[in-house]
Amino acid sequence: MPNLDSLDHEKYVQRTLALAREAGERGDGHYGSILVHENEIVMEETNRENTDDDLALHPELTLARRAERELSPDVRKETVMYTSTEPCPMCAGGIAIAGLGAVVYSISGEHAAEEFGGMPGVPCDEIFERKGRDIEVVSGVLKQDGLALHRKFR
Repeated sequence: MPNLDSLDHEKYVQRTLALAREAGERGDGHYGSILVHENEIVMEETNRENTDDDLALHPELTLARRAERELSPDVRKETVMYTSTEPCPMCAGGIAIAGLGAVVYSISGEHAAEEFGGMPGVPCDEIFERKGRDIEVVSGVLKQDGLALHRKFR
């Protein structure tokens, strides 16, 4: 498992929010994610559902799939996914299968649902538990910035 105390969560979440802004401005869902290993960004992605006409192209799932193909199991266990918003159940399942070590995000699905309406879905940590994975979760990093981004693209 990665040492989360040694990482600058705000710096990395800021990058995910910049990626999310980029996606929203080009007409995709306003979501962005990165993978961090040993305090370095090793991969990043934006939502591409509309751009590539594929509803499964959430950045979290895309990165989980790439990590599964390109990183060893030991490296994946030490890798942290930073993402602008809590991973949906589909993405959380991919993260669990890939065996990433931790997930850090700005806005939870529950908070987004409270703020903007809709159903919150199943929290990602519940998906990880159901898959039998010990994946650490940190939420609420730069929460106000994440909310502002959601407000801009709603």
